Amino acid sequence: MDKSRPSSEQRRRLFGRRNFAVASVAVGIIALWPHSVVSVNLPAGEASKIGKRVWQNECNGTISGLTSWNKGEDFASLGIGHFIWYPKGRRGPFDESFPELVSYISKRGAKLPTMLLGVVRGDPCTWNSRTEFVRAEQTPEMKQLRRFLVDTIDLQAEFLVARLQAALPKMLAEAASADRSNVQRQFERLMKTPQGRYALVDYVNFKGEGVLHTERYQGQGWGLLQVLETMHGTSEADAVDEFTRAAKAVLTRRVKNSPPGRHESQWLTGWLRRINSYSGG
Repeated sequence: MDKSRPSSEQRRRLFGRRNFAVASVAVGIIALWPHSVVSVNLPAGEASKIGKRVWQNECNGTISGLTSWNKGEDFASLGIGHFIWYPKGRRGPFDESFPELVSYISKRGAKLPTMLLGVVRGDPCTWNSRTEFVRAEQTPEMKQLRRFLVDTIDLQAEFLVARLQAALPKMLAEAASADRSNVQRQFERLMKTPQGRYALVDYVNFKGEGVLHTERYQGQGWGLLQVLETMHGTSEADAVDEFTRAAKAVLTRRVKNSPPGRHESQWLTGWLRRINSYSGG
């Protein structure tokens, strides 16, 4: 397995303007809610920059990190966003996102490798356990998967943005009616700065929208919705700092509420370090 970082030439190819669909056009969505219209737009080139930062957060910016199966987890983590892929017969509390990514990439016209043709039909992860996955690091199937992930970095970054685009309507639908205007206001507040947009895209990929009831411990979630609900400020200037504080509080609560057998305290330091990147800390 190639554990080296991609060369500068590879990075230019992976994130170059000509090959990066969202770098040349503004990416946007109109999310409709009664009596309100929220326009979510990323300036040209910004999705590329965010994609590289997410790749760094999840994979240390390495090609080898694009195919991972972390210790203590029962699913593979693939691509720049470590998108989850469950093996046969396994379903955890976390949202499975790799099949959605593959479907998205396929619809964008990219050719799927043979091993992924069945994913859009619902085929489970090729490997049944972390042990199998690690043993397969140099197999033709794994090399094929890694090459596919390297070649579709651009579309993976676009997928990250698309997930944020779809998040606001989901969160407004899930939030209590009394909280919806605040959730929308905090979302808009963060969208006004590049650092705020990075925080939104990264966090929704990192910990989800917060709308699934399976992604909760003791009735309390840890997704983007829960972070925005914790915020109540109005100033654009301190929006990211408040988001950072709120995210840290929400993730610390998650660890406190988590089942002891999951030993989630081992991950908290890394999670908080990642959150610090939102405010530059």
